[in-house]
Amino acid sequence: MVEETAPRSRSRRRGRTTALICTAAVLGLVAGTCTGYLVQAEREPTRLPSPVQPLAAPGEGEVPKRLPAAQDRRVRTDGDLRELLLKKPRGARDPEWPEGEDGWMDLAAYAETFQRPGEQFESLLHDEFRRAAVGGWYVEGSYTVSIRLIQFRQEEVLVTAEANEGAQYWADDVDGESWPVPGTADGRAYVHAPSGESGEESMYTAEAHARRGDILVEIWVDGEKRISKETILGLAERQMERL
Repeated sequence: MVEETAPRSRSRRRGRTTALICTAAVLGLVAGTCTGYLVQAEREPTRLPSPVQPLAAPGEGEVPKRLPAAQDRRVRTDGDLRELLLKKPRGARDPEWPEGEDGWMDLAAYAETFQRPGEQFESLLHDEFRRAAVGGWYVEGSYTVSIRLIQFRQEEVLVTAEANEGAQYWADDVDGESWPVPGTADGRAYVHAPSGESGEESMYTAEAHARRGDILVEIWVDGEKRISKETILGLAERQMERL
């Protein structure tokens, strides 16, 4: 499944004049600091006064207990992200062409899933891409499921909300229906109208996009039969519960 990123605004770089002003200010601070050190070196050392107040006693009360690992989302998502992917259901098979390698998709491979990989590669670097776990399965005679959990560092840029909005922007541009994903603030699932040239077999697609903390969730379903609302919503809801 290929998608295209929505346009994003970037902050402007500082101009040359601004840089010169900042450099002059730094030089002024350095000169002032050196002068202060020279003046202080000529003075007699001054003895520090003895403290007149005792140190404050530590505050009383119970220290809040740490959450167990099972309840601490940060601990869970900092581990093996592949463990949080939905498991292959009974009766399903591994996809014939699985995404990624050993359940992981690197930055270059993920950028290749967009229509303009070069631009997206740079955008993902700016957005502090950390890693992506991928999984999926094939249901005989029905459909193929692909799930991606894309994690960002979010130390400088809070990107998951913007990326989720961008993915939904492009999904809304395709004919079909959509519904909110239960248990999420802004997750959404889509079932698209069948595609295919005249005389060719129609293809049916569905997708879901949501986020949880620093993780962006993408679910893609493709098949030769219409994909139901219950199928895509059920996948999205169960995946979000695992996060």
